Amino acid sequence: MKKIKTLHGINTHNIPRDVIDSAEPVIFKQLVGDWPLVQAGRTSDKTSVDYLKSFYNGVPTVVCKIPAENSGRMFYNDNCTKLNYESFKGRIDETLDAILEGACQPNDPSYYIASNIIDTHLPGLRGENDLQIPREKHSDAMDERVSIWLGGATTATCHFDALDNIACCVAGARRFTLFPPNQISNLYPGPLEPTPGGQVISLVDFKNPDVQKFPRFQDALLVAQVADLEPGDALYIPSMWWHHVESLAPYNILVNYWWDDAPAFLSSGMNALYMAMLSIRDKSVHERKGWQQLFNHYIFNGAETANNYIPVAAQGFLKPLERIDSRKLRALLINKLNR
Repeated sequence: MKKIKTLHGINTHNIPRDVIDSAEPVIFKQLVGDWPLVQAGRTSDKTSVDYLKSFYNGVPTVVCKIPAENSGRMFYNDNCTKLNYESFKGRIDETLDAILEGACQPNDPSYYIASNIIDTHLPGLRGENDLQIPREKHSDAMDERVSIWLGGATTATCHFDALDNIACCVAGARRFTLFPPNQISNLYPGPLEPTPGGQVISLVDFKNPDVQKFPRFQDALLVAQVADLEPGDALYIPSMWWHHVESLAPYNILVNYWWDDAPAFLSSGMNALYMAMLSIRDKSVHERKGWQQLFNHYIFNGAETANNYIPVAAQGFLKPLERIDSRKLRALLINKLNR
């Protein structure tokens, strides 16, 4: 494994666009070190909790309770049909207190709040703790989705996200282990559902990998990149990169900025995956290979490859989609599926 590239001297308003365009992970050392939330955590965990509570509006959220025997790892039962922890509606302030109370109690359960949208539960927090994402976005692109993760010494099992992401370590410590998208088969992804957070996760236990059951995981480790973050550090994770996230301290806070510069009216790539399972996966080998070439031509090589020799008036869905085109294409698909 190798260390991820680190940049120094970048502040919250001058993140270089070319770094984002490179689609390679990079650490921004002390990018958010001046945030009041980071400063509060440097004083004490209790000071950090009190600062967060001052913004909490009382709206309930989803809380995860992880049994002590799981050692903070959010995973499956033995046959991967259920998750190995429980989720319930709770309060952020009470969960923060429970995290502090159980910080030095190894026999107590771990508590975790995952990807909670800041503006819906902690209004005003971003007024003092925020950063600017350098974007070249479509006019219909999504705004940044800014979320907060709160918990003890927990582990988010290796997974990918379909959005670009800057993850800011605000309190505690985080270790990210990242893999490029082409390592998916070497990471042994599990069932599509259920999943801990909506995305498929690796079935490999990174702390105790079973090399007999998952032999190719050793190949993935050869290209893995590791980022150890302390409070104030941030990590850019390009979309589709796999990442395994360990919270290393008894009390941890992470703030994520998620975004996609493409128009928001486009459908999820997972919809295309499910549709391909229905339409292509179980066909003959030679037919699958044929469809693979069609997908390369029409999809993966970009619109220009498929339309640059066709008169504009005749391009139809071959040209980059606008909102009205997306509606027409969606209606066409629904009609075909309902036949």
